[in-house]
Amino acid sequence: MREEIEKSIYEHKRLSDEQSLWLLGDADIWDLARWAHYARCRDNSPERVTYQIDLNINYTNECVLGCRFCAFYRSPDDPDGYVLSIPEILAKVKDTLAIGGTGILLQGGCNPDLPFKYYTELLKAIRARYPTIHIHAFSPPEIIAFSKFYSQPIQNIIGRLIEAGLDSVPGGGAEILSDSVRNRISPKKCTADEWIQVMRICHQMGLKTTSTMVIGFGETNVERLEHLLRIRDLQDETNGFTAFILWTFQSANTNLSEKFEPVGAYEYLRMLAASRLILDNVPHHQVSWITQGLKVGSIALYFGADDISSVMPEENVVSSAGLVYKSDENEIREVIESSGFKPVKRLTLYQNILHG
Repeated sequence: MREEIEKSIYEHKRLSDEQSLWLLGDADIWDLARWAHYARCRDNSPERVTYQIDLNINYTNECVLGCRFCAFYRSPDDPDGYVLSIPEILAKVKDTLAIGGTGILLQGGCNPDLPFKYYTELLKAIRARYPTIHIHAFSPPEIIAFSKFYSQPIQNIIGRLIEAGLDSVPGGGAEILSDSVRNRISPKKCTADEWIQVMRICHQMGLKTTSTMVIGFGETNVERLEHLLRIRDLQDETNGFTAFILWTFQSANTNLSEKFEPVGAYEYLRMLAASRLILDNVPHHQVSWITQGLKVGSIALYFGADDISSVMPEENVVSSAGLVYKSDENEIREVIESSGFKPVKRLTLYQNILHG
């Protein structure tokens, strides 16, 4: 099996399901690292590692989905619930531009008390005030919620968001794209098929998106592979995913806090490398330094990752689970350089900006 897989990787042949499952469960970690780094250098500049400066703006924490793994959400009647006003969000965009930011990520809870006009007016206000900022916003569960709350087809919802100023869509809400897992951890959230269908529509309507995965819910390797194959199959169909981002579940302050042990660096790096090899059609793989820290992040650059993600000066969802890693552009660049690569600042859709 090992020799067959190595031959397939070096000949750029797609791995079979059986081979992919062997990678996830049985492959030697150093083989995984070597193969994944080869694939990363084949598909991207071997000398460069990219990064972005953007801000994750969580516009509301009020949500009716009640996912068991989420420490961020509050029910709509909770006194700790909040909704940011448009002026408050505009101030955050201004701050992002002031530190050299080029984009914002807008994500929030599925809040039935907000009218659809809130979202369209928000996008229009950002676009009018800050026309150069890239608006990466509203993951598939949010878009599905909009469709249900406002009784409109998903195509109409996406079309109106594009008209208001939406540039691309994040891959949040995927967790594990296997309904056997989703039914345990987020039974009110969209199904795996629904998540994929929203992304398919986005791609068909000209929006690029990212794809994500969160491991650490007690899922099996078969369920992890199901997730990766769903992403790969849609990418074959649409070529709409710009990147894959692997996260690890943070259990503190959640309803699952006593159920699963945290995923450590070893398992994270194994999964990162295997993902690069199985997702042979997704060009960019990001480091999740916000869950693993920059030390592991620097190692991850030799396990298939070509992008160290965002400087992200503000983040509220992962930090709600008690994990807070902070950095700035200088430190990110130093980590990249000390790992033997040239740091290159990028835009959201992976256009490079040579810097420094």
